[in-house]
Amino acid sequence: MKNFSKITLSVLILASATLTSCNNDDDDPAPVKASIYTRLGGTKMVADPDNSGQMIEQGRLSFRKVVNSTVGLIVADIQANASGNLQAHFAPLLAETGNTQATNIAKLSDNLTDFFSFNTGGTNAVNTYSGLNMVAAHDPAKNPRMGTKSSNADYTKFVGYVGAAANANGVASNTELYTDIVAVLESLRTPIVQK
Repeated sequence: MKNFSKITLSVLILASATLTSCNNDDDDPAPVKASIYTRLGGTKMVADPDNSGQMIEQGRLSFRKVVNSTVGLIVADIQANASGNLQAHFAPLLAETGNTQATNIAKLSDNLTDFFSFNTGGTNAVNTYSGLNMVAAHDPAKNPRMGTKSSNADYTKFVGYVGAAANANGVASNTELYTDIVAVLESLRTPIVQK
């Protein structure tokens, strides 16, 4: 019986050593991080605070809040300081008068929300972007609604407005998420900055 116990113990030790060596955590792939859109609330349907009785995906609503806040900060800055460096970019849009201006600012907000939602993991059924590519959208020769080409300083100011809007809407409180959003914005710097 002693011999049987030694053989059993040897087999158990050998088996556990084999199983332990096969379970090397270094070989396991890193867990896949959820998309930015998913981390902003994803496809969960919630009441749309701007459209009574309608529902909206939480991820899209989160983007829309940040985009609307960003556009509001840019417009307020331009109106407070006509010589501000972003004024020239939005001059054609802001020169439109009456209800058209509000409508076109809403279109700009929708277009930016579509762009960011689609490009950060939003569902294709709800979030589609069919606007100009980033180079054409920011070139006044191809987009008459763009007043002038952007410099690095202009884009940095824009990114700062997005940061302030993200902070105002609680997005910046999640450092990892905010860092990922800034990385997306920085990935767009090269096609947008054209002077």
